[in-house]
Amino acid sequence: MQQYHIRLWDLPTRLFHWLLTTLVAGAFLTGLTGGSWIVWHGRLGLLILGLLTFRLVWGLVGSTYARFSQFVPDPRTLLNYLRGGWQGIGHNPLGALSVLVLLGILLLQTLSGLFANDDIAFNGPLQDLVTKRTSDWLTGLHRQAIWVIGALITLHVAAVLFHTHVHKDDLITPMVTGIKPVTAPGARGATGGGWLALITALAVAILVIWIAAGGLLPPPPPIAPVPTW
Repeated sequence: MQQYHIRLWDLPTRLFHWLLTTLVAGAFLTGLTGGSWIVWHGRLGLLILGLLTFRLVWGLVGSTYARFSQFVPDPRTLLNYLRGGWQGIGHNPLGALSVLVLLGILLLQTLSGLFANDDIAFNGPLQDLVTKRTSDWLTGLHRQAIWVIGALITLHVAAVLFHTHVHKDDLITPMVTGIKPVTAPGARGATGGGWLALITALAVAILVIWIAAGGLLPPPPPIAPVPTW
């Protein structure tokens, strides 16, 4: 069967994927190490939130196979895939669900971190917006969710390796080069996701980071001068 190559993943989607991988790994290391590294943990969390925001917007205005409308499956499509009858380009239905779950829990994790505290020296940038009791509850969720995220990432990597080496469907190379060899007749390369879409997604991501970092909060009161007598 004749094989040809199509543009599958655009550059912003690929950069998002590898940047998110790097930042989540860094967040794990700094969070588990604690101490003075917890400040960097908070900074990485803000960057991850910005990346996730970018991906949500890019899922609406990005190129063909990056859009949620293209890969989010309905029950019939998912059932057809489980029966072995699905043929398509990009995320398969089960893979699409795993991506959505992982994005969702990472989003909840970053949001909970905004209100968390470590009872020592670190408070999330929006911690003052909630009560201490709520902050402690969100802190507990934040700490427990890391093991769920770790398990989901492990499953994700295992599934990618399984498809690549057992099903002989290379999922790694296209996420590096953006190009995928296909044999399906009529398969078309990705279109859309131009400069205006990219600028829009970046602008929304930067705005969310600024708000999450406390950009809308009133400045702290000035420190009273220390008497000299």
